[in-house]
Order: sequence, then C-alpha cells, then structure tokens
Amino acid sequence: MIHVCEDVPAWLNRRRTREGKSIGFVPTMGALHRGHASLVERCRAENQIVVVSIFVNPTQFNDPKDLKKYPRTVYQDLALLKSLGVDEVLAPPPADFYPHGYRYKVEPVTDAPLMEAACRPGFLQGVLTIVMKLLNVVRPRRAYFGEKDYQQLRSVKEMAEEFFLSTEIVACPTVRAESGLAESSRNARLSPEGLEQAATIYRSLRTAKSCATARAMLQAEGLEVEYVEEHWGRRFAAVFLEGVRLIDNVPVKGR
Repeated sequence: MIHVCEDVPAWLNRRRTREGKSIGFVPTMGALHRGHASLVERCRAENQIVVVSIFVNPTQFNDPKDLKKYPRTVYQDLALLKSLGVDEVLAPPPADFYPHGYRYKVEPVTDAPLMEAACRPGFLQGVLTIVMKLLNVVRPRRAYFGEKDYQQLRSVKEMAEEFFLSTEIVACPTVRAESGLAESSRNARLSPEGLEQAATIYRSLRTAKSCATARAMLQAEGLEVEYVEEHWGRRFAAVFLEGVRLIDNVPVKGR
C-alpha cells in the first residue's frame, strides 16, 4: 500500500524502518506523465522499495510567473503512483527543504555557462541543491533521471561523483508520443494545435544537417527559438510555443 509523507521529519522517522532494503528513488515535480511512469517502472524492477518525491522546487525557477503556472495535479499523480506500485511518496512543503531560506547552494563552476545554465540563471544551482537535499534525505541506492533533461542529468551525475555520493545515478531514455514530441509536464499547457506544432522540435533536431538548419526549420513552423546547440554528442533545443518553454535533445550520429 502506498504511503505518503507530507513533511521531512515524518519521512526521516519512516526511513529508519527501511534500513537493509534497497531503495530506488524517482525525484519529480509532479504533473506526472508517461515519462515519469517509465522511470518508476524501471525503479520498481530494480529495487525493493520505491520512493517518489513530488516537490515543485522554487529555487530552480528564475521566473516567478513560470513557477506559478507550473501544473499541479497531486490527486491524479498519487493515483498513478499507486497503480505503478510505488511504496513511498515524499511531498513536503518548501519550508521543509528550505527552513532557513536559500542559505546554502550547490554551485556548478564554469567559465562559459551553456544552454539552460546560460538562459536560466540559477536553474542548475537550484536543481543541484534540491537533488543533494533529496538524496541526503531519501538515501537511495539508485536514483532515476530522464534523458530529456540531459544537461540536468549530466550535472547531477557530476555532482554525485564530485561529492562521493553513494547513490547510483541511472539515466533513462526519453519517452515520446507517436509524433516524436517528448513527454513533459509542460505539454499540459499546450492546445491540441500546439501539441502538433511542438512535434516539430524532435523532427527538426533529428533531421537537420546543422544547428542553423534546425533553427530555421523551427522558426519556419512558428516557434520562437531560444537556442539550438550541440554538446556531448547531442543536439539540444529550447523553444517557446503558446507561451510555454519546451526543451528536447537527440543524439547526433558520428559526433
């Protein structure tokens, strides 16, 4: 039976009863979809105890309006997690993770911020800080992250290695609709027409011969392009559509 902890102290007490069992962890911000479900399913297959967090982390939003608009679907999320066989859900308020405000931060150091780090000041800092807190609170053997947020995944892996964390960071493939559109909580804010238009992101990244060509293809479809770049053998894009910011990435052959 699924158990929900709505505060960190209660979870810490419950965590003590889970000693000696392998714990798998899927951190989320809620508004769950098939991509999250795939992470949970893999976690369920590889661990004795499955823990999922639902926490909309305020420190990774550089735009307060974006934080306010982020979809919150707690009851639907819990129903899905129950159907997937999740054991534990951690869903505390922000004050539990930031009881003294944002005093201490995990800061990635770089001379040339890329993509999300460049376009969303404080984003990776906020992500790494909350992931560090979550890993310390949950203390899982494995934690599962999707490749759709590849830069975030890479940063979390590097942080885990840098700080000698015992948790294995497990990368999981991006889940896509038949159109190729990457599953994302933000998709819920798009109209049916917008969902069709958004599928252009994947097609452009996959088929274009260069970043410049991909950018032109996206602009031709009416999307506002923030960036199209290649790093680490992958091609990345961030675009705006119907006021919603969407990101995606694909491997680039031969790179």
